[in-house]
Amino acid sequence: MHAIKKFFDKLLAVACVALFAVLVVTVVWQVFTRQVIQDPSAWTSELAQYLFVWLGLFGAALVFAERGHIAVDFVVRKLPERAERAVAVFVQVVIMVFAAVILIWGGYRVSVQAWSQALTGLPVTVGPLYLVMPITGVIIIFYAIYHTIAVLRGEEEAIAEDDNPDVI
Repeated sequence: MHAIKKFFDKLLAVACVALFAVLVVTVVWQVFTRQVIQDPSAWTSELAQYLFVWLGLFGAALVFAERGHIAVDFVVRKLPERAERAVAVFVQVVIMVFAAVILIWGGYRVSVQAWSQALTGLPVTVGPLYLVMPITGVIIIFYAIYHTIAVLRGEEEAIAEDDNPDVI
């Protein structure tokens, strides 16, 4: 399972870097065509929007993998270790339910409904672009399962350690 996590970590990191690079090039081209050539490119705005969404969701999954999201955990840290672990498992279950219902199920439904909806500026349809939601949902569920198992085995802190736990 650890090897799969490392694979997803690397894949997401490479995807985020690639998406960011393409986003930067797209926005630079958009500014160049608008400001220098005085003939704005029609496709750059739509592409930049979808790249930004894909980058945001993949980036969120990567941060979740590293347990880097903001957490208000000062109350949980005061609990006994066993209760802390129970809360950590409960949080992971809630995350799995959210990812399954909103990202996978909801994202799939939106993607199917918009599958043949044409975009004005790009030669693709909207549906495949919405597939990022179920893809991200599956990845987040994998990470939630990974973290849950690690917490239950005692291989991972129930509450992720931060650099300065005394600062609220």
